[in-house]
Amino acid sequence: MLGTVAKGKIIDANDKAYYVQIDGVTYELKKHEVTQDELPKIGDEIEGFIYDNKEHDREMTQFLPFAQPDQYGWGKVTEARPGLGVFVDVGLPDKDVVVSMDDLPRDKERWPRRDDRLLVRLETDYKDRIWAKLADENIFDQLAANFPNNMSNENVAGTVYTTRDIGAFVLTNDYYLGFIHETQMPRPMRLGEQFKGRVIGVSQYGRLNLSTLPRAFEEIDDDAQMILMSLRRRETKTLPFYDKSDAQEIKSYFGISKSAFKRALGHLLKDGLIKEDETAGTITLIKDPEENADGEE
Repeated sequence: MLGTVAKGKIIDANDKAYYVQIDGVTYELKKHEVTQDELPKIGDEIEGFIYDNKEHDREMTQFLPFAQPDQYGWGKVTEARPGLGVFVDVGLPDKDVVVSMDDLPRDKERWPRRDDRLLVRLETDYKDRIWAKLADENIFDQLAANFPNNMSNENVAGTVYTTRDIGAFVLTNDYYLGFIHETQMPRPMRLGEQFKGRVIGVSQYGRLNLSTLPRAFEEIDDDAQMILMSLRRRETKTLPFYDKSDAQEIKSYFGISKSAFKRALGHLLKDGLIKEDETAGTITLIKDPEENADGEE
């Protein structure tokens, strides 16, 4: 059956290939795809993965694919085709395998795109067509590792393996199960999408709760960051400036206009990072986002 590892007999050869017969069908095995230590001869039995290539010619290869009928492997998406599904590179020299649209999200915006990753195995139907089948929840449960305690606010990266209206279920690169709620992502995530995020808690189901939204201090613009840096350098964490300070003095000290200074100041005040004393004409750092990042939930 196509899509499996099988043994056959070499019945012919030329400079570039061997021809292997299995159950009356002849498969071409390119010589550069032979991986066994001793090169075979006509009449020898040989084993390899059998399939039909993109030209529908019967092939054998000893470059075994990452995924097989009894083995899951990560494949990279090469193309999405409406009405059919997505093509996945599973390591075959001249063929990508399709994940059927029936196995993909109904919302095509959540379909995998080129270079996304899917964990799949191979399945051959009664017409001898090879399909890639997605790993289900049980497979990811088996793959998952136990995550350590105290991961709050740690950076993680991983892959989305299920996407739903309420959020995305993910596997991190360290094989921890995680969940990203819809409120913790800037847009709906795709199946197979690779992401970077951070830990914000642990769910009652034993998964890491994650966020792909920026931390507060990562959202601060350059002018506000510069003001924060100036405040950090002061032993008193206070500077003799506020929103009614002289424009030239602001320009001389910070190198920015008074309007840019006021915008940055407004952002910092809104986020509760500084306080302003209009009587004294000062601003003071009261909450440093970088120092508080480790305890952020």
